Amino acid sequence: MMRKEICCPRETDMLDLGARLAKCLTPPAFVALHGDLGAGKTALVRGMGEALGVDTVTSPTFTIVQEYDTKPKLYHFDAYRLSDADELYAIGFDDYLRENAVLVMEWAELVEEALPQERLELTILGSGAEERTVFAEAKGAVYERILEQL
Repeated sequence: MMRKEICCPRETDMLDLGARLAKCLTPPAFVALHGDLGAGKTALVRGMGEALGVDTVTSPTFTIVQEYDTKPKLYHFDAYRLSDADELYAIGFDDYLRENAVLVMEWAELVEEALPQERLELTILGSGAEERTVFAEAKGAVYERILEQL
């Protein structure tokens, strides 16, 4: 299991990290995001989306999933309002996992049992005007290669 620590002093650094990540991921891919409110999870996904050609990335807190018709296709999940993994399965999560797409999930720890075994875990520490530190952990050989490129 490979780990890496990435410093992001400004929001633009978080956007840049997201853009670099988007360029490294080959579908099917899963990225689990962890961090407090305001840590920068959505900013990171915004950077990914912008790198893939999305004009506006919004947090799917109330819709649970936001689909972006990009190449590759990007699905942005937010598990914050889910009480358990059953609610995630109820929206067809298994179908999303079978797609040749990039899936990114905020608050992934709330539905840990539903997550694919192999994935990239990103834990973001810091909030507000503070510098962010991203602790990345690759779970699987494919994600170790991705982490080496970040």
